[in-house]
Amino acid sequence: MTKRVEFEAKTIKDAEVKATELLKMPLQFIKLTAIKEKKGILGIGASTTYEAVLEINLALEGKKYLDNIFQALEIDVKTEFRSQNEGTEIYYQIQSKENALLIGRDGKTLDAIQTLLKTYLHNYTNEKLTVSLDIGQYKQNRKKQLEILATKLAKEVAFTRVEVRLDPMNSYERRIIHTKLAEWRDVFTESEGEGENRQIVIKPRKK
Repeated sequence: MTKRVEFEAKTIKDAEVKATELLKMPLQFIKLTAIKEKKGILGIGASTTYEAVLEINLALEGKKYLDNIFQALEIDVKTEFRSQNEGTEIYYQIQSKENALLIGRDGKTLDAIQTLLKTYLHNYTNEKLTVSLDIGQYKQNRKKQLEILATKLAKEVAFTRVEVRLDPMNSYERRIIHTKLAEWRDVFTESEGEGENRQIVIKPRKK
């Protein structure tokens, strides 16, 4: 799950230096293992192939990173986290007296903190990693609201046969709408526009 590299070195000291350079992490986070020896002639040209693996609990490291952010903001928070699918999915839930401040208008501050968290944790792995952050159950409540809205508008489109264009949304919210209406027989959804102006259009299916 975490980053790993293989390389040759003549001594264990050389291997330690090279491991920290390649993984860009302190030695305390690296497990170094000799996996193959190459014998030279009269000791000349001898070397060892090492495997260096980052030994870090990504979910816990993410919590520490978030704690540092909130400490810098002088905001007390309660953080819960869990990981799934062998650590490839990590979910964080934050509660504080400053939920509104941390969520921001339309969840933009929350999205910014989540982006910082994702970027930080991806430094430790080359594999696909899903990282989700929620504050004060904002995303959970927003998901319910969007699903109710999607159902209501889909019924209108199915009845009137007139497409409906929703306000611009981020990719996370658009995905909720697409998923909710994916199996509807009378309507379908498309995303149109670019960047922050990208929005969903609910359209009637041809009969």
